[in-house]
Amino acid sequence: MSFPYKHVLLVGATAGIGKAMAHRLVQEGVKVTAVGRRQDRLDEFVTTHGANKTSAERVDIADSNAMPKFAAEYIPISDDTSITSLFQSTIINLAEPAKWDMQAIHNDVSVNFTSFVNLTHAFLPFLLNKRSKTSLIYTTSHLAYIPAAGLSGYSASKAALSSFILCLREEPRNSSIKVIEVSLPVLTFLGELHDYMGPAGRELGMPVSDFTDAAFAGLAAGKDEVLVDDLADAGTAVEKLSQTVGERRSACNGLSKMLRGGKD
Repeated sequence: MSFPYKHVLLVGATAGIGKAMAHRLVQEGVKVTAVGRRQDRLDEFVTTHGANKTSAERVDIADSNAMPKFAAEYIPISDDTSITSLFQSTIINLAEPAKWDMQAIHNDVSVNFTSFVNLTHAFLPFLLNKRSKTSLIYTTSHLAYIPAAGLSGYSASKAALSSFILCLREEPRNSSIKVIEVSLPVLTFLGELHDYMGPAGRELGMPVSDFTDAAFAGLAAGKDEVLVDDLADAGTAVEKLSQTVGERRSACNGLSKMLRGGKD
């Protein structure tokens, strides 16, 4: 199979994982509309790839009030699929409550979970009315399933988003929308998060280029759950993680069917 979408609206496309994925999609011939907060980075992205292959929209998805306006202005000129990609994390030592940064924890939840619920709510009516197949693609993390001490806010926010994705798959299950989850491992460009480990911390993780290759291959293969790499350093192989994810999804599907009175 090949990647089925010709035009992607990519949130968080000006930095980190989102930027790397945006570049990869353009290389594969996909037109990308980059969404981000910084106009200079958006302009740089379009200049790098050309206006015939890319476009840009400046918006802060953390601003819940901006989502309806953004969708209302974008949808009339769009025939696109939406792909979401963003990463935000803060190290918190739960054993020292006096040092908790509560604003940072709330920010993790707002950016990594609430903002994507707002985005989905704004664009879902448009996608439900499309006859052609489309998708919502969310980036989560292996920490949604195996939380990391020190990254409690981030782990919890990604777990919340992953649960939301499962429910979203079930409820408009007979529509043309495919709901996709891309779960990422530790990446090397996030090495500063592991400075407490000494020099080895900077080497921890998967190169971003390897991640984008693997993520794109999974999307092109038609998967709706793309688990990239593994947590080998934690003694958890990707096969075991896949089994856990599969069992969780099966249980969710069974519960959803029961709540529908046994109807498919």
